[in-house]
Amino acid sequence: MPRVTESHRAERRAEILAAAARLFAENGFHATSMAGIIAGSGLSAGAVYSYFRSKEELIGAVADLAMSTADEVFGELLAGDAVPSPSDVTIAMVQAITERFIHDSVIGVDMTRLAVQVWAEALRNPDVLARVSYVVVRLRGHCAEVARRWQAAGNLPAGTTPDQVGAAMLSLVQGYVLQRLLLPDTDAPYYVAGIQALLSGKN
Repeated sequence: MPRVTESHRAERRAEILAAAARLFAENGFHATSMAGIIAGSGLSAGAVYSYFRSKEELIGAVADLAMSTADEVFGELLAGDAVPSPSDVTIAMVQAITERFIHDSVIGVDMTRLAVQVWAEALRNPDVLARVSYVVVRLRGHCAEVARRWQAAGNLPAGTTPDQVGAAMLSLVQGYVLQRLLLPDTDAPYYVAGIQALLSGKN
């Protein structure tokens, strides 16, 4: 029997995740079954379960996918000794959500719809809460690093707590996700203009 390569496994895993994400976005987590995901993936039950043992694992994988994209964005913004402003970073995150999550070219669905469902699921499922908490803490840490660098450059008062600034920055990004879904007129340029006005004191 030919050996299954890592690239083949990665492709199969991505296919399953994409099928699950489409169904989650269309029907929600609770109305989506593993049987439906198996059918949507076009693979056998055995193949799907060899990658994901449960729907909860797939939900966690969706959160991990979002985290990997966010890590990539922050890696670009904080490369080397870069000192971007909290305003610039918050705007960059809103733009990245628009370009990489709302119009996701790999999964093919609006990933922000999945993000909100993951947040809701975390309120009732301790396993999902643990995964989501890890993601949120890590994102806040990235934002706090932005604030630390901005403070070290003399652009924030010495008594400012970077972790608190990081928490506020992340809330602005999460606010965009929620407001855009609830109020479709809240597009990226509209929201970015508000961020610029709010944080224009130190740019």
